[in-house]
Amino acid sequence: MRVLGKFQSFLSRFRPRPMDEWFLVRYDEQGIRIQAEPPGRSPWTQEIAWDAIVRIVFKVEDIGVSDGIYIFTSERPESYVIPTEANGGTELWEEILRRGLFDSELAIEAASSTGGVFTWPPVEE
Repeated sequence: MRVLGKFQSFLSRFRPRPMDEWFLVRYDEQGIRIQAEPPGRSPWTQEIAWDAIVRIVFKVEDIGVSDGIYIFTSERPESYVIPTEANGGTELWEEILRRGLFDSELAIEAASSTGGVFTWPPVEE
């Protein structure tokens, strides 16, 4: 039995940590704070002001892959990406909806979808 315990301990070192243990997202009245300590990589933090947000894209992924919240701001051309499986990811999504930064009917459509990209506000052609 003791050998089995040592073997399991050995294997656990190679098993990836769950995302909610190393990717944290919090928010307050001023904005969103992202903290990440990805396994095998340097830790990093990012901050997003609520009033800098210009567009939100919600990407529904296949089972086994976290859905993503893509936040576009007026501060840079690329988006910030927050997986819904992050620690605080679901709460952030609820706050985005509460603040009206993403259409609630479109959010319902996304939640009932098996895949796809949902953008608010819609991109004008």
